[in-house]
Amino acid sequence: MKKKLWMVVMIAILAIAAVACSSNSSKESAAPKAAKESEELTIKHQLGETKVKKNPQKVVVFDFGALDTLDKLGVEVTGVPQKNIPPYLSKYKDAKYQNVGGLKEPDFEKINEIKPDLIIISGRQQDSYKEFTKIAPTIFIGVDAKKYMESFTENVKTLGQIFGKESQVDQELAKVNEDIKKLNEKATASGKNALIILANDGKVSAYGAGSRFGIIHDVFGFTPVDKNIETSTHGQSISFEYIVEKDPDYLFVIDRGAAVGGESSAKKVVENELVKKTKAFKNNNIVYLDPNYWYLSGGGLVSVEEMVKEVGASIK
Repeated sequence: MKKKLWMVVMIAILAIAAVACSSNSSKESAAPKAAKESEELTIKHQLGETKVKKNPQKVVVFDFGALDTLDKLGVEVTGVPQKNIPPYLSKYKDAKYQNVGGLKEPDFEKINEIKPDLIIISGRQQDSYKEFTKIAPTIFIGVDAKKYMESFTENVKTLGQIFGKESQVDQELAKVNEDIKKLNEKATASGKNALIILANDGKVSAYGAGSRFGIIHDVFGFTPVDKNIETSTHGQSISFEYIVEKDPDYLFVIDRGAAVGGESSAKKVVENELVKKTKAFKNNNIVYLDPNYWYLSGGGLVSVEEMVKEVGASIK
């Protein structure tokens, strides 16, 4: 009888010990998870330093390059400026996403209602940076045209770090860099020069190396037909006589009107009697680039890859 009682007591003690161990184990496994969720990062960017919680849940994105990067990485966002969404990101017009205004007219009331964990902006919103920071942690993700690939890489890696997608980012960047290397070799071997122009309501402006579209020269490998083009956001205003005088092998055209919802008139404006005298026209080397990637977006994993494809396909 005593022996049976002793065995019952021992079984009870062992059961209690097992439960205790199990409880401690679950607490230990939960602890790193909780720590990871509450981990805070210090993100350095062009407008300052911002403390951001890892894996923020409610994210408002104003930069379409950042948005297409997050889309590629499978990261969900909460709010976007639906007024200006380019067609390749049209899924974000869906009612499941909050509309936070326009690229230059943020709806601060709506953003306040969302109570985001993170706001991502770029050049078009930088003047409102302080106002954004009063609502939520805000980071600037914009491309520096003078060092396009370095800033693009840094931006994508920053987003990978915030959302725990570092290995996927490394794979995607490796692919983009390999495609750029092939394009550069192709463009360099062709020995051709190029002129980049923006067409806007019947007027044209030129962009050279180091400009917002200068990636064609600085990274992709086309020689600038004119090395003295003024570097400015709106480009250097030029005449069609200038295009004839420079006589580029390739003429790359971005149609601003088409990008901002106006009439696509670049072909009608550019291919006039003067421009028809150029090598670019005669050799069918006037290339109309997709303004959604080049003007509205750019600097994202999707847009940069598409930019590489477009320019690569134009080389004969």
